[in-house]
Amino acid sequence: MTGFASYILKWYARNARDLPWRRRRDPYAIWISEVMLQQTRVETALPYFERWMARFPSIPSLAAASEQTVLKQWEGLGYYSRARSLRRAAQIIVRDHGGQIPSEVDALRLLPGVGAYTAGAVASIAFGKDEPALDGNVRRVLARVFNMRTPAGSPLAERRLRDLSTQHLPKGRAADFNQALMDLGAAVCLPRNPKCESCPVSRLCEAKRRGQQAQLPVRARKAPLRQVLLGVAVIVRQGRVLLGRRPSRGLLGGMWEFPQAEIPGKPMDLTIVRKRLPAVILETLKLRVRQPQPLIQVCHAYSHFEVNVQAFRCGIAPGEIPQGFRWVSVRQLSRYPMGRVDRKIADSLKHDQGWTGREGVRTSGR
Repeated sequence: MTGFASYILKWYARNARDLPWRRRRDPYAIWISEVMLQQTRVETALPYFERWMARFPSIPSLAAASEQTVLKQWEGLGYYSRARSLRRAAQIIVRDHGGQIPSEVDALRLLPGVGAYTAGAVASIAFGKDEPALDGNVRRVLARVFNMRTPAGSPLAERRLRDLSTQHLPKGRAADFNQALMDLGAAVCLPRNPKCESCPVSRLCEAKRRGQQAQLPVRARKAPLRQVLLGVAVIVRQGRVLLGRRPSRGLLGGMWEFPQAEIPGKPMDLTIVRKRLPAVILETLKLRVRQPQPLIQVCHAYSHFEVNVQAFRCGIAPGEIPQGFRWVSVRQLSRYPMGRVDRKIADSLKHDQGWTGREGVRTSGR
């Protein structure tokens, strides 16, 4: 065992986080936790994990659930392809593996949504395989300790980090070693203001010796987020609101949303958005909306773009509703899985008592 691994394991024995999936070596629970922790902090994922395991306590129960049920359970965690992939993977595990998660990395990698990190984490933590697991925390620790200056995310950086982790991975202790690195990155080797005085490997850390902790890992310069202006038509009639369901693949796949379309041009005056909305919605969705009245404004950042959402109460011209839309009771909106933006719009309706129920026109109450 290398000195680096020895220091890491001793620190972990005293400082390991008490996490629900660590209290039992249940491969299913470990798999779910690792997928949830992709792009999500532990503190955020914890309540979702508890609710998920209560709703889907086994792989067969997940495999048998509808996509809508799974998406609703995942709502709020973001990156919804993870939830759809979990369901598809559960169905494959039931069909091809007798309901048991495979233990080998190569077999795990064949499951939907399972990449190199998740396969290594599940194989090592759930099954004791001597496999590295490189998440963001692990990458940061290794890059700083061993002065890895190759830009993060590049294929070369991934190979070097994997080689470093494999070189120091103690045989038979991969589960503790990988989780120790994860915890060290989460609690001590922080992205900003790392707690070097508390680090068990500070005497080995090249970044600390050079005073360059803040410069590592080296990151490629990111392009500014693309700005998108979105107009949303909220149409309520007789206590029901018009919703459409997004395609199963792509951003927010399978989720429900209010009729919406991108407004061309840069973020602009609310009056201009209101004026353009009926024409854009007609051209994009074949819906004839009218009388837009400001309802709510929401800003939200996705991984590659940022949306400025202007939602309007709208009436709708008489006529047939295009295929793909559905009238839903306002009181039942909570049953439909939605992204954060549409959920905020739905919540704003829930507290609005001023709807007449006719054509989405709002009047004063009595």
